[in-house]
Amino acid sequence: MWLWFALGSAVFAALTSILAKVGIEGVNSHLATAIRTMVVVAMAWGMVFLTNAQGGLKEIGQKSWIFLILSGLATGASWLCYYKALQVGEVTKVVPIDKLSVVITLVLGAVLLHEQFTVKSVIGCVLIGAGTLVMVL
Repeated sequence: MWLWFALGSAVFAALTSILAKVGIEGVNSHLATAIRTMVVVAMAWGMVFLTNAQGGLKEIGQKSWIFLILSGLATGASWLCYYKALQVGEVTKVVPIDKLSVVITLVLGAVLLHEQFTVKSVIGCVLIGAGTLVMVL
């Protein structure tokens, strides 16, 4: 069962990067991180924290709000899967699987954001995948 939670963690961690990339367009990176973190806090603690300290808050467009919130939800889902996997599985097996998020992010970046694979990134993905298998099996 830990394997499914570890794989869920990798997928949601990969989605976090892709969704943040889309949502951060035209938004201050610190403000985008704060919004995403607020969503994670709401998921984990069941509370929403709102503050008037961010001057650019009113200038954020609807698209950025949507993708930053989705990115926050993916972060929360990743953390929930990761900690559950750590709770029921061995850390030496959970962590390598969680790091497959690097490979998943590169694939999603190519498919969803039309970013180009390089020879180096393909070799890196293969090595990460092979390394994960070696560590887990």
